[in-house]
Amino acid sequence: MTATKEGRLSLWQKLIYGSGDFGLSSISMMRSVFYAIYLTDVVGLDPRLASFGALFGIIYDAINDPLIGMISDRVRSRWGRRRPFLLIFAIPFGLSFVILWTAPAWNSQVALILYVTMSFALVDTLGTLISVPYYSLMPELAPDYDERTGLSGFRTVFQLAASLAIVITVPMIMDWALEAGYSQQQGFMIAGSIFGTIGTIAILIIFFTIRETADVEVTETLPIGKTLRIAWSNVPFRFAVAIHLMTWTAMDMVAVVLPYYLLYWMSRGDLLAKVEIFGLPLAPESAFFGLLMLVCILTLPFWVWFARKRNKREALLVGMIFWVIIESFVFTIQPGQTDLLLAIGALAGFGVASAYVLPDSIFPDVIEWDEIRTRRRQEGIYYGARAFIRKLTSAVVIFVTLQLLGWSGYQNPPAGVTQFSQGETALTTIRVLVSFGGAGMLLIAAIIAGWYPLSREKHARMRRILARRRADNVPTPEE
Repeated sequence: MTATKEGRLSLWQKLIYGSGDFGLSSISMMRSVFYAIYLTDVVGLDPRLASFGALFGIIYDAINDPLIGMISDRVRSRWGRRRPFLLIFAIPFGLSFVILWTAPAWNSQVALILYVTMSFALVDTLGTLISVPYYSLMPELAPDYDERTGLSGFRTVFQLAASLAIVITVPMIMDWALEAGYSQQQGFMIAGSIFGTIGTIAILIIFFTIRETADVEVTETLPIGKTLRIAWSNVPFRFAVAIHLMTWTAMDMVAVVLPYYLLYWMSRGDLLAKVEIFGLPLAPESAFFGLLMLVCILTLPFWVWFARKRNKREALLVGMIFWVIIESFVFTIQPGQTDLLLAIGALAGFGVASAYVLPDSIFPDVIEWDEIRTRRRQEGIYYGARAFIRKLTSAVVIFVTLQLLGWSGYQNPPAGVTQFSQGETALTTIRVLVSFGGAGMLLIAAIIAGWYPLSREKHARMRRILARRRADNVPTPEE
């Protein structure tokens, strides 16, 4: 299945390509939300030790992205540059996701951290061998500017659908496993098998139905250090990446701590606790995360409209300040106040939607500002630098979060129990991190957004300058 005339893609092509992000995002979401509590409560690792495994894994993830991207840029085969990766690594990637949840019952903490670190590195390597070629397919499938936007939109829909599916179904699978007499680890393995299989099938379908159509010239890959120096010399980039980092590291912290908050504070350590939503008895994680993601999906168009009606800077300010207020209020919720918790989850989804849309929306402006300065289009440098900085920052945030949890006196529950309580210091730490910790980062993002230098008027002037240059066909330095 190749692109239709004039670079246009059919609806089926967009759906098939977008579905690949369902598999990748579901696996990524499950790891982001549930892996930390899996390491502490199922594997039995001290949170301080588990934090080193997370730190190594995410730093490794930041480093291997550009390396695998460079390799895929240089591949030549009858299937193209990117598609061979999808065929070769789809099944190993799916299988590795099951391995991630199969830590052995060893007594040695050192042996366990080595095992989970190596399994994380295995999953991450295979995931990068799939994700980098998959995302790199987009400009080659859709050379047209508007087609790329549409294709990206389909990916976003599947990404959010995957997040919604994970946060609802994984706790349900865990509850079913416990009620059926299985262990928590077996529940995680079942969930990993289901979503690993879905991800594998989606990637293989893309290989067998999508064709690369663009003949792209191999370009020089810049070292990471040079990439960061070029990006950092662009002042609007510094603001944009800081806003992006603060919003998403806040989400990282909340994603890590919220399962602990729902289990040990709201449910008082009852693994089989249920809350009712729309008449359905659900695990607290399913109800809270599901409602949050549903509202997030439904309110995405509002933030797009608001940014167009006013401006991106004002929309960022409103979204971040709203989210700060809601995030801070989480600290006041008491066990048993389920309706209030769900209302907070819904309101938080409104704020989370702004983080999905607005920080990314200012990046094209940053790239155009760079084009005015350098007369070059350097999207790869800026998105690559942002991803590298983002992952390193995420590693530090998760490391610090788990360290604080460990030093608060957090206790690993004994194997096989369905009821376990934490001490008051640990509970207070969990509540502070999930509320004021995330709110503090969001407040910093709001302050930075208020000083973001590219206003609507300045952007309009930039567009006029670029339009005149292109009309006059001004040569670039490479020409």
